[in-house]
Order: sequence, then C-alpha cells, then structure tokens
Amino acid sequence: MEVYQVQQGKEVFLISLGCARNRVDSEVMLGSMLEKGWNIAPSAREADLIIINTCGFIGPAKQEAIDTILECSEYRSIRPDLKIVVTGCLAQRYKKQLAKGLPEVDFFVGTDEFHKIAEIIESQPEKGEVIAKRSNYLYNETLPRINTLSKGSAYVKVAEGCQHSCAFCIIPAIRGKLRSRSIQSIVKEVEQLTLQGVKEINLIAQDLAAFGRDKRDQKEDLLALLKGLTCLENLEWVRMLYLYPENISDEILDLIASEKKIVKYLDIPVQHASDSVLKRMKRAVDSKQLKEIFHKVRVKVPGIVIRTSVMVGFPGETESDFEELLNFIAEMKIDHLGCFTYSQEEGTVAARMPDQIDEEIKKHRYKKVMELQRIISKNKQKSFVGKVLPVLLEEISKKDSNLLLARLSCQAPEVDGVVYVERDSRLRLGEIYPVNIDSAGAYDFTAKGVFN
Repeated sequence: MEVYQVQQGKEVFLISLGCARNRVDSEVMLGSMLEKGWNIAPSAREADLIIINTCGFIGPAKQEAIDTILECSEYRSIRPDLKIVVTGCLAQRYKKQLAKGLPEVDFFVGTDEFHKIAEIIESQPEKGEVIAKRSNYLYNETLPRINTLSKGSAYVKVAEGCQHSCAFCIIPAIRGKLRSRSIQSIVKEVEQLTLQGVKEINLIAQDLAAFGRDKRDQKEDLLALLKGLTCLENLEWVRMLYLYPENISDEILDLIASEKKIVKYLDIPVQHASDSVLKRMKRAVDSKQLKEIFHKVRVKVPGIVIRTSVMVGFPGETESDFEELLNFIAEMKIDHLGCFTYSQEEGTVAARMPDQIDEEIKKHRYKKVMELQRIISKNKQKSFVGKVLPVLLEEISKKDSNLLLARLSCQAPEVDGVVYVERDSRLRLGEIYPVNIDSAGAYDFTAKGVFN
C-alpha cells in the first residue's frame, strides 16, 4: 500500500455523477490527487478543492450536475478560497457555454484530460478556462487509482467510446469512437485490484461485447479477455455489464455456462421492443431477433439472470408501440429492468425528429413499465427464499447497524437490489460467505450467515 505525503491546505473532495464508467475516471483522478500530496476531505464543506465529475448524457443528469455545482458554490460563504473544478462529459460536451453560464466554476476539464487533473490544478489555469482537447485518450493500469466501490468489488473499464450510432445518444460525440485497451493492460489492473482484496470485477464499456473489434489483432476480443481473467487465482467473480444483444456470441455464452468464476448474469440493453421504434432508434435488431437472443441466452446458460434497460417516449412512440413494449416485458419476464424517459438531446438525430412526446405521457408510460416490472421481480424473488447462496459482504447498513449490506452474484452493484444480512462477528466485509435467504421483497432479500 502506498503512503502519500499530505500537505496542509490541500483537502480535496470529489463528487462523481453519472455512470460506472465515469466513476472509474473519478477514481483515477483521486489517485492522481493523492499522489501529488492532496488529502481526501471528510465532506465538501471541509474541502479546499471540490472536483465535480459530471454526466452530460440526458437532461436530468445535466440538471443534477448544475444543481451540484450551485450547491457546492454556497460553501464559499464559509471557505472563501474554495476552488471548484468541473470535469467529465458535461465539460466536454458544452465547453465554452459552461464557462459563460457557470461563473461559480474555476475551470473545466474534459473527458480526455482527467488523468492529468493534479498537474492541471498545479498549473493554476485562468478563471473559466476550459481544458478539453480531443486526444482519444485511453487509461491503463499504470495510473494511480483509488477504488471507491467497496472493499471486495471494483469496476474495470475495458474500452472507451462507442462504435454505434443510436439516434438518441450523444455519447460517441462526447467520448469518441470505440477504443479498446489491451488484454495485457486489463489483466494487470485486475491482478493489482485482487492484491488489494477485490473479489469481484465488473467489466464495463459502452458495449462490452464489441471489445477488441476496433483492433487489427482479432485475437484481442472479449472471449480472450475473459479467459485471461479467469486464470487469476484470487479473483472469484467476473461480471459483464452492457452487452449489445447483436454482439453476444455463442462462444461467450458457452464460456459463461462452463466457467465458475464468470457469474451467470448479463446486462443486455434493448431500449424498446416495437420494430418501428427500434428502426427509428437505429438499433441493429428487431423484436423477433431480441426474443430469439434472450431465448438462446437462457437455453445455453440455464439459470442466468438478465438485466435490461428500456426507453419510453421516444419520438413517434404510439400507444400501440408502447403496448408492444409492455407485452415484450411481460413475455420475457426479465429479472432486472431499468426504465428511462426519452430526453431530447441537441446534436442527436432523434432531437430533430417530428412527433416529440409530451412529458406527462412519458411519465405515465414510465410508471406503467415499472409497475409491471415490480410484479415480475416480486414473483421471481420468491424462488430464492430458503436457498443457501453465496453473497459478497460490502458494508454495514446505514439504516440499521445490526445489518450488513451484501449482494448475490445475480445482483450487480448500484443498480440491482441487495441482501440484508444479520450482523455476526464471524462475517468480514469484502469476503464471500454462504447465507440462507429468509425473505424476499420486490428487489431486496433478508438473510442469515450459514456456519459449519
């Protein structure tokens, strides 16, 4: 473990907004700051410097970022010399507009400059300066990084950017085209994390199944990466998040079925199930193909848990289209489902489409989707009661100190439910233990440790 020299008056607090991929960037920034002698402040109120790593994907995320900036600026009433730096997608996407619209911010750093954050701060940029050059940067295992997820779990970003051109999405414009890391770099990073006690690795990318497709070496693909990771002695769970359905190969499914270290879980975003909506979204598969893919996944990997995400209110979505989506959800009985209302984002194809949907209709459709999914989830959860299953213990519950928060292998961090385990002196955080599932709600479980 590295020991950093902390200097007085160098307290930094970092607020990470948005997705898990953004979180990894935040962790690299924290590592960089500590390496340069900064200390992590207990709270934003006590910091000399606040870094806000933003999301710029959809309207609510942008509003959350702006609200956070304005809230943090109020701390200047008690710390007049407080510096505020905004990084991430919002800074990359809007650049000069933000500098004019948010005088509360000292300077802005884009998505390709985050790894240089400590050097940039030391250079003392001018007030309102925007440092957001496009360099198609790709981080690697040599950078300092502070894992903030939990003692036993971490995200590993295997690629940056995206090769898709979905009509609603601004990510390729912000993050650039697909750029995959080398397998050697990823394996080294995971090995470093396991030496820190990490038991579970969550592989992330905009489309994980497309990993390596931008490389000339066709052997550098997801299958080869997974085989490399499962050889690591101290790694127990490997989870895959965000695989576009059209890119999931039979070979990947066969490996999931046969390899104990790869958890039987896939996150497969579908966005919709109406052919007309899928076509306008510029998605690569239709409803029939989606059903065939889900069927194949379940046949090849018995007992697999599937997560997906859907969008309601896309331009031109009719009541008939929406009913098709509901019917698809009811038929597929997906284990975990996230729903989003469409956000009209300037610079995207969909933003210029006619027949934009009223916000109240979007909210109504969102509510109906989640009501249906709650019923499906509740029924599926019941099948776990009475079973003895392994969980990864993560933290003491903030609501009840007599309980520990844990996750089954079929629960991804942050987005799925949790297992509330009765606290016991024999249970250690960051480790995997068998527990008996006592009860199930729509999303969470209660359990007790099982001891020989």
